This record gives sequence, C-alpha cells and structure tokens, in this order.
Amino acid sequence: MITHRRQHLIKLEEKLQTCENCPLGKTRNNLVFGRGSEESDLVFIGEGPGEQEDLQGAPFVGKAGQLLDKIIDAAGFKDDDYYICNIVKCRPPGNRVPAPEEVQACMPFLRHQIASIQPKILVLLGASAAKAIIDPKLAITKARGKWVKMGNFLVMPTFHPAALLRDPQKKIPVWQDFQEIKRVFDEMKDGIYEDIFNDEQ
Repeated sequence: MITHRRQHLIKLEEKLQTCENCPLGKTRNNLVFGRGSEESDLVFIGEGPGEQEDLQGAPFVGKAGQLLDKIIDAAGFKDDDYYICNIVKCRPPGNRVPAPEEVQACMPFLRHQIASIQPKILVLLGASAAKAIIDPKLAITKARGKWVKMGNFLVMPTFHPAALLRDPQKKIPVWQDFQEIKRVFDEMKDGIYEDIFNDEQ
C-alpha cells in the first residue's frame, strides 16, 4: 500500500527528473532525491550529493554516508525511524559548496519534501545545511548541539560526517549531539516530551 506521503514524494521526484532550474541540473548524472522512511519523525538534511551519490542516485552512500549510517545505528535508531536528503538534489561539480542561487532554486522542493513527510525533528548536517535553513550567518562550531525551534520543528545543527573524516576529534561532540537527538526522539515517541522552549514563549 502506497501512503499519501509516499505518493507526494513520488510525484515530486518525478517532477525533479527534468528540473533545470539551476545549472546543476545539466551536469548531474542522477537526481539524488532521498532515502529512508517517509513516515518518520526525523529527517537528516545534508548539503548536496557527492560523486558516489551522483553515480548511485541516493544520498549519503559514499564514505561520509557510511559513517553517518554507523553513527545513526550506534545511537539506536531503526531503519524506519528516519529519512535522509540534501539541500540541493544534484551534485555541484567537484563537490564544491552549492552556490546561493543553487540553494535558492532547490529550497522549494526541500520544503515540499519535508511537508510531505511531516517530521518533528530536523537534523542539519554541516554548515551549508544549517545556513540555508536557520541563518546565513550561522557558525556551525557555535551552533552545533543546540536546539532551535522553527515552526512545528525542533532543529539540531551538527557537523557533517565528512568533517569527521577530516578531523576525528569532531566525533565526540557529534556523538553527544546524536545522543541528545535520540533522547528527544524517544520522548516524543513515548509522549513524554516537554517542550524545552515553553519558557521562552
């Protein structure tokens, strides 16, 4: 049985197969839409596809993605607990950071993607994702590990797994972030979560 959420995502992915709203649409090998459960309360959002992602048509399947999967698994998440996608759906040449106009062109599709899934928690992997969604001036080293309330979402920025491959010292803070994400995720699932932002509203 195909759920309404799945139907919405299928239609969006089909639409994006011919998208050339920015130059990345002309240079990609494959559209990289997303993977995971569309019924999940948790969505991980990265920057954009790399070489392996572009070749395989799925997000986070290279070395950084394999590390991400290990962290997610070690934190205790099940396969149907989460969904993974990126800000931009096509690989920037040379794995460069997506240009502002490329991010702007893809953001409506990301919003539609998130609206279809209806998660409660967004985890932003790396500076580019955090800047695109929270604040263009955000410093990931200062912002990581801190919850941000955005509408109906709880948002947590953390380091991109590729940064952990370059600097293994970042593994400890990322592990702490994932433990906190799992704590809130479990509390929401069990119906015992208390809004940490209540006092600020």
